[in-house]
Amino acid sequence: MSMFTSATSFRVFNILKCSNYTFLRTTTYMAAPPTTTACPGAVSINSSADASPSSRDRGSYINEAKPTTITLQEWQAWGTDSPLPTQVAEIVEEMILTESESDAQMKFGGLGGKLKGDFKTHEDKKHRAKYRALDDSEQKLHFFSARQIACRLLGSRGYLCQRCWLPIEDCMCLNVVPCSLWNRMRFWLYMHPKDFLRQNNTGKLLWQVFGINAATLCLYGIAEHEEIMWKEFMDSGRKNVWCLYPNKNAPTKSVEDSFHGSETNTTDKTMNFILIDGTWSNSAAMFRRLKERADLVWGDDLPCISLTTGASAMHKLRPQPSWDRTCTAAAAIGLLDELHVVTEFKSLGLDKQAEALENSVDVLLASLTGRRLRMGRSITRRQRHHNDIC
Repeated sequence: MSMFTSATSFRVFNILKCSNYTFLRTTTYMAAPPTTTACPGAVSINSSADASPSSRDRGSYINEAKPTTITLQEWQAWGTDSPLPTQVAEIVEEMILTESESDAQMKFGGLGGKLKGDFKTHEDKKHRAKYRALDDSEQKLHFFSARQIACRLLGSRGYLCQRCWLPIEDCMCLNVVPCSLWNRMRFWLYMHPKDFLRQNNTGKLLWQVFGINAATLCLYGIAEHEEIMWKEFMDSGRKNVWCLYPNKNAPTKSVEDSFHGSETNTTDKTMNFILIDGTWSNSAAMFRRLKERADLVWGDDLPCISLTTGASAMHKLRPQPSWDRTCTAAAAIGLLDELHVVTEFKSLGLDKQAEALENSVDVLLASLTGRRLRMGRSITRRQRHHNDIC
């Protein structure tokens, strides 16, 4: 779920025409994993064919073979070329050690594939004590983010496809058509840990379509990731970094205002665009962290861009708090479309690149919808946003 603010839709998302449109449920479950896996580094999972329907529907499973630590190959298969974050690796090893020293098994399931059962109770006590013992807010953030990611890595192992983050039996990778992004443009997916490995996350589509060098994952609160991102920004310079965010405390320019008549696309510098990939409630803290770092690095505010694109097709499955907010992939589509209209960028084929990303959103929506229907889950919800559009 993302938080980009925008105005009225006029292109990709005009399928949303009436306020009585019905929506799919937004909850995401970790269902029982398949009997076979295709993910590198996956461990064997308890998924016997004679498991009762009720136990499978509860969306929980237990690692019967003790998982090994996360390898670099396994980590990078989730959509990054970064080193495995040190604190994430340490927490994974601590959790595995805790399991080996206790009678409780590591068990995941339910909404978001969270820890469950006796192991969760024991682990929560340990992590709360460690969290309280940390000296400052920065250390607390690093620990919080690392633990969230460690749990998601272990809970998704052997269950989710490492490329599309969907359950392996619902993998959509063969239906996503890759496309080359203009080589002077780079997206940075500044992702909240709670959106990492989330099945209905749309930020992952950017590197599925454009590749990890054109769309780079940066996890909020992971020091190694944030240092990599800011090193690139410092090399490119402040004039080549923009954040897609409606900053109410500073002037926010449209794409037309930001780039019309500029010489940006005639230089050899990479254009860096930050997409904040998190819920609207989490985005404020994420944006504040970016602003503080920009002030420290440049002594100036972070340049922000607003978009005029509207609601994503994903609104049907995963509604935003209001119709003027859209998902991460839709924000990237809007940026590419609006840049294509600017005279200086017309010859770069950005409209075709936007179309390729738009197609991947359709593939994700179809995959998530098909899974719900197959599992007998409701695909409607009560009406919302009654007065927003008609």
